[in-house]
Amino acid sequence: MAGLRLGPLLRYVDWETASTATVWVEADRPCTAEVRCADGAAGSSPTFAVAGHHYALVVVTGLAPGSTTAYEVLLDDRRVWPPEQHPFPASTITTPPISAVPGDGQAAPVRVAFGSCRWAAPPAGGHTPGGGDPVGPDALDTLAARLAADPAAVRPDVLLLLGDQVYADETSEATRARLAARRDLAEPPGAEVADYDEYTCLYDESWRDPEVRWLLSTVPSCMIFDDHDVIDDWNTSAAWLADVRATPWWHERIVSGLMSYWVYQHLGNLSPAELAADPLYAAVRATPDSTETLRRFAAGADADPTSARWSYRRIFGRVRLLMVDSRAARVLDEGRRAMLHPREAAWLRDEALAGPGSCDHLLIGTSLPWLLPPLVHDAERWSSALCRGERGGPGGRWARFGEYLRRRSDLEHWAAFPGSFGLLAELIGEVAGGPDAPATVCVLSGDVHHAYIAEPSALHPASGGTPGTRVLQLTCSPVHNSIPAPLRAAFRFGWSRAGRALGALLARHGRAGASPVRWRKTGGPWFGNQLMTLTLDGRKAALSLVQAKSRRTGPQLETVLDRSLTDDSASGFGQSTKR
Repeated sequence: MAGLRLGPLLRYVDWETASTATVWVEADRPCTAEVRCADGAAGSSPTFAVAGHHYALVVVTGLAPGSTTAYEVLLDDRRVWPPEQHPFPASTITTPPISAVPGDGQAAPVRVAFGSCRWAAPPAGGHTPGGGDPVGPDALDTLAARLAADPAAVRPDVLLLLGDQVYADETSEATRARLAARRDLAEPPGAEVADYDEYTCLYDESWRDPEVRWLLSTVPSCMIFDDHDVIDDWNTSAAWLADVRATPWWHERIVSGLMSYWVYQHLGNLSPAELAADPLYAAVRATPDSTETLRRFAAGADADPTSARWSYRRIFGRVRLLMVDSRAARVLDEGRRAMLHPREAAWLRDEALAGPGSCDHLLIGTSLPWLLPPLVHDAERWSSALCRGERGGPGGRWARFGEYLRRRSDLEHWAAFPGSFGLLAELIGEVAGGPDAPATVCVLSGDVHHAYIAEPSALHPASGGTPGTRVLQLTCSPVHNSIPAPLRAAFRFGWSRAGRALGALLARHGRAGASPVRWRKTGGPWFGNQLMTLTLDGRKAALSLVQAKSRRTGPQLETVLDRSLTDDSASGFGQSTKR
């Protein structure tokens, strides 16, 4: 008798027809997974097998536009979700009203919640003397508890998880115990995960959390990896890659990391039409054991980034989301360094410029912030210039120092790839400066364990331009993690006038040239476990930031910011609202 091992996760809800959705499950044996909705909508799929684990992504059809319907999951005709005595409300699928479908009238508001960097449990050695959580309440847990307790609470239409959904290199005590039962942790890679089966332990720990499990069963999600999904500072540089490839454990780590990401995260990012056209998905479903098929794909994707695309597009009425792979798609050769391979950069450009006038808001999701504190930005440009030999030539003393600094200080964001930084600035300027420009272009990011709002100036092309278009870097991290006090102080200094001046000196020393963009911080920095939510209604946009706080009655979400992004006079732009 088949049982439900993990899930269900509601992944995709179609905003273009408002009639289909996908639900991901993991079973404990081969079976047929079925989703039945209270309104008669349904779907089923046989499981596929990877390394002894069994999965299905069920396409649900027949949903009614503008409806919310409860659903249940059956394995071989036996109901496994919701379980008996389930303490949470029914898992539901909500479709947008037909007016939200492009061409059918006024769009419905779209609520996009986002964040990154979530420890499911603190790493080993991270306990407090009182036995509490050393990094405070989990924002995702706390959001789930709020929504479950108040049926009238407004739910996000989609949850964007912008990287570090799991930590392959920072494992909890519970996970380490599972790893120690399989192998000797004194041997590399030690207490880090080593293979596919160990990756499944990370997803078990993260997605079996009762509150998060319910939340992901009822709020659609979009995901993209960052470094800790594989290893800290993944693909920092060509020298870093050569060093890690020389270790005996790396090949299995990267292959297993990409395999597990494809199964647990990437598949659900795709629409039913994209799934139907995907030859890898067809091959995986066509064989009783797809382990080797998926291993070949993952090994090929690591060897040749152009052989796989992890970036994707999602449409929510007149809101366009472009989720960008800013890890696996890099070009690391020092003479050609790029955040995005030219093929990937061309995809982003085509998608951003497609259908002029067809979206009111363009969201670019990238795990790594485009606009950083100015000191950090210039330190990355300085390090990059040293590494390519601007002082002392390639391979010289300064180049070696630049590489040491790059690895030691995590200097590997967009600014560390100056050509890519400039191309993204040009693309955003072109989108925002066109005659049919969206009302906002927002770059959504995480990674840096604090939240802030930054706004560029002098970005629009000199000719034309749409004065009403607002370009914003919205960074929100972590969902559940920490940042040491010295780093908090460093980030605050990085935003200061003195920090900006110091950064300019570093850039001048490295002969890095002038940055193509200037920007100012218009909100933050905020530190804590937190989530941002964009509410997009027609050409209006508003932003809120909530933080999870420990209170006598239990964890609570407290609003730190509630601001209009498109009406300064109404919102007092630059003002925080604390409640």
